[in-house]
Amino acid sequence: MTSAARMTGVFIVCLLAWQSTVTVFAQTDPPAQASAPTRYQITLTDGYTFEVDEVWKQGEEVWFRKGGISKALQAAAVKKFGPLAVKPAPAKSPSADASAAAKPPAPPAPLAIWIYLNGGARLRVEEVNETADGAWYRSGNISMFLDRERIARIEREQPETANAGWREGDWTSGNDRIDHLIKINAAQFGVDPYLVFCVIEQESQFKPYARSPKGAQGLMQLMPGTARRLGVRKPYDPAENIMGGTRYLKELMTMFNGRVDLVLASYNAGEGAVMKYGRNVPPYRETREYVKKIGKRYGIDGRKPQEESDAPVPQQR
Repeated sequence: MTSAARMTGVFIVCLLAWQSTVTVFAQTDPPAQASAPTRYQITLTDGYTFEVDEVWKQGEEVWFRKGGISKALQAAAVKKFGPLAVKPAPAKSPSADASAAAKPPAPPAPLAIWIYLNGGARLRVEEVNETADGAWYRSGNISMFLDRERIARIEREQPETANAGWREGDWTSGNDRIDHLIKINAAQFGVDPYLVFCVIEQESQFKPYARSPKGAQGLMQLMPGTARRLGVRKPYDPAENIMGGTRYLKELMTMFNGRVDLVLASYNAGEGAVMKYGRNVPPYRETREYVKKIGKRYGIDGRKPQEESDAPVPQQR
């Protein structure tokens, strides 16, 4: 074979190899990556923010969806809302995937125990021991006794439902609207929603039309004068009543620098009585029992009543 023929053969082989490479490259385009679902963020006027799956404005309300639940907020309580930028997840190295696969599975979550109270409220606890007179329960580091007459029933979660969890927290009034109003007003005024829940449960057992012999009205048992000062015109309307009561709790929190025992004492006996006794829980049996019951449930040690020095029950309600 001549030198020219050999050169021609090499050229043809190289040309075929190049064409084969181009064809393979054209057929191995990178697969399209699925985009992450858009999340949204809502910022309230007090600065509190939370994420939702969907949000839209309708009239004077801002509606949002989180999971399978849709709720509404007053537009005046919303500062802004919009899409939340989602950062792409960093690429995982093969060694990271291998180490993750080697980790043992997490132990299953312990089954919850629910105590249902008369009136519709319920509590999630870790442990309960029933007696003839009632039941002792433990929630975190707190143990408390409930009288039998206050308990409707006690239920324990079954294994197949335990993984679902309780998305809205470890408490509920048994009424979705009341729960929603507690959370919205607590966020607006900067008060722990569980404290509002405990006060309502003690005051009215979630009965919107409750009225005390002294004239306290509604869910949070507002006296007429206090209700007017707080802007509550319809004290038996749950929305107005919870708004007024939560606002009052916020005022007391500010007045007593977050001292929950003094806030509760003031809510029961009036802030004037607390100031009269040197910014201490007044020596009234009713007030001390009030602080003790709610405080223990909420997680503070209420001042124990001193029966030998208890003054007569104040006539504030």
